Amino acid sequence: MSFLTRSILSPARFRRQAGMGRGLEEFFQGNKSLPLEKEPTGRAWKASDLRNKSFEDLQKLWIVLLKERNLLATQEEEAKLFKVSPEHFNNKSRVIKCKKSMARIKTVLSERHEAYVEAHKKAAGAPSLPSTEGPLGS
Repeated sequence: MSFLTRSILSPARFRRQAGMGRGLEEFFQGNKSLPLEKEPTGRAWKASDLRNKSFEDLQKLWIVLLKERNLLATQEEEAKLFKVSPEHFNNKSRVIKCKKSMARIKTVLSERHEAYVEAHKKAAGAPSLPSTEGPLGS
């Protein structure tokens, strides 16, 4: 039995090594069964919404989205392993929303970086303030 198969079949064995709520069990939804009907999900984050967020908020959101994407990838592997039919398990829209949101975070951060570089260039090339020494200066 491969490591991947063992970890998918028995995520509880890692609880002794990692703290509760941390580690590999974050990629599993416990004893939940597959939903009978499609669960409603929110929309992907818009770049205009992300531009209003602080760097710390964007960093936290990135981590949440990364965990969600990894959870969905784990569920997809479980579905393949247990030969679950695609009509019972389809999270493609959630994966797409995660990837779009992550791409938009990268876009916002690159826009901020470009603005910083441009401001730095302007500040370096700006003429210095006139000196206070002279006929009227002290």
